[in-house]
Amino acid sequence: MQKGRGRTSRIRRRKLFRSSESRGVNESHKPEFIELKRWLKDRKFEDTNLTPARFPGTGRGLMSKTSLEVGQMIISLPESCLLTTDTVIRSYLGAYITKWKPPLSPLLALCTFLVSEKHAGDQSLWKPYLEILPKAYTCPVYLEPKVVKLLPEPLRAKAQEQRTHVQEFFTSSRDFFSSLQPLFSEAVESIFSYSALLWAWCTVNTRAVYMRPRRREGFSTEPDTYALAPFLDLLNHSPRVQVKAAFNEETRCYEIRTASRCRKHEEVFICYGPHDNQRLLLEYGFVSVCNPHACVYVSRDKQMNKKISILKDHGFIENLTFGWDGPSWRLLTALKLLCLEAEEFTCWKKVLLGEVISDTNEKTSLEISQKICCYFIEETNAMLQKVSHMKDEEAALINQLTLVETLWAEELKILQVSAEILNNLRTAFA
Repeated sequence: MQKGRGRTSRIRRRKLFRSSESRGVNESHKPEFIELKRWLKDRKFEDTNLTPARFPGTGRGLMSKTSLEVGQMIISLPESCLLTTDTVIRSYLGAYITKWKPPLSPLLALCTFLVSEKHAGDQSLWKPYLEILPKAYTCPVYLEPKVVKLLPEPLRAKAQEQRTHVQEFFTSSRDFFSSLQPLFSEAVESIFSYSALLWAWCTVNTRAVYMRPRRREGFSTEPDTYALAPFLDLLNHSPRVQVKAAFNEETRCYEIRTASRCRKHEEVFICYGPHDNQRLLLEYGFVSVCNPHACVYVSRDKQMNKKISILKDHGFIENLTFGWDGPSWRLLTALKLLCLEAEEFTCWKKVLLGEVISDTNEKTSLEISQKICCYFIEETNAMLQKVSHMKDEEAALINQLTLVETLWAEELKILQVSAEILNNLRTAFA
């Protein structure tokens, strides 16, 4: 046999291929990361486990320098490195914040500090951290309106709510920004613009770690739970990993311990929570491929008849989904109620409790579920074609459109799996 043609060689090549696919390109030599490392060291943090790298699929993240064991501390970031409301109140903004009425929210304080420090440029003490932050984000609130229109309807509605919320956040903050004029030589309107505040809002919303709620003088009663964590916030999300993350009151460090092993030179992940892809895109600006928590939302019918009213009254009109294991129990239950014959309608309470009313009701609800699933598959394929055409015509929006395309492609996979499950259920029922 010719050398390198055997089974062992094929297995070795496959392992090498998989390894090269997942292995990142070390970026610790880049000027911005050299500066960040020096800045962190001045604040009593020097990491020995992780290094910045760029990975296929996830982009910039952190790579393990050594093998990591279950329960091992992967990062312990001192409080001196965290950007919190304490940081803001100790800064030149503190006096303006404490005297402002009504009191500012912790979120606005952090956003104001970020915009101000970014404007300071080389003069900012936080410049090494600001330099590695994204210049723009991919949350729907940041996307072009023509791209947002391509999102699934439930996500599109939430994206509009998010946009309205940020616009109101900006409008309600302008008087406070005006009060900061003595700190700047330029007009504050040009510094604290909508685009600048949007960038700061997305920075906090997508990157902040959770701190135990605290209440301090000078701020509103809104929960003060945000902390920006330089270097630590380079960790990307994976729905398949488990970590323990919290601020340690004794060590005064934000600590992360891994609950799974990680090999040397692999990307180290944390989990942002058991979120579906629409939630991940809305809040963090990305889609997780093959996400076990992903689902496809079924939009509610706008024609509200008596049965719809019952479903609404009992909380069965929201979160109707298709998932990797087929239609959700809530969706099937809602369809069973909608399929009740006139003489069966008095049994609607039993349906909501999960009882079987009749074979006909079970069969009809499965048929309608399959029709809905097939309709969604057709709609999803049509949207994928539309996005594909736009990618050919809108070169400047290629990155945003690719993100939307990924979301629809993942939803198509879920719908195809659900359709097969429903087909099997109907065959078994027959």
